[in-house]
Amino acid sequence: QVQLVESGGGLVQAGGSLRLSCAASGKIFSINHMGWYRQTPGKQRELLASIHSDGTTNYAESVKGRFTISRDNAENTVYLQMDSLKPEDTAVYYCHADLLGEDFWGRGTQVTVSS
Repeated sequence: QVQLVESGGGLVQAGGSLRLSCAASGKIFSINHMGWYRQTPGKQRELLASIHSDGTTNYAESVKGRFTISRDNAENTVYLQMDSLKPEDTAVYYCHADLLGEDFWGRGTQVTVSS
């Protein structure tokens, strides 16, 4: 089992920045990869960025060049640095972990970008 707790969401003006954190606990050594998703009402959850156990990262086209995923192994934490935020980035952001093929999710953190 893995427990994920997100933090760092909030209200920011367009063009601003936020950094989300995801603290992982439990069987973290069995995690294959972790990622950040977001979801708005009536839409499917969207994968934004992922980071694999070897450090490889992947990004959705919608956030490439603006968002950066990173991790601190000593703190068992994954971050999502979000720059040049746009109103359309407003959503609930979720942390995800793949544990040997099993999915784990955090409870989400709200990000609101005002125009």
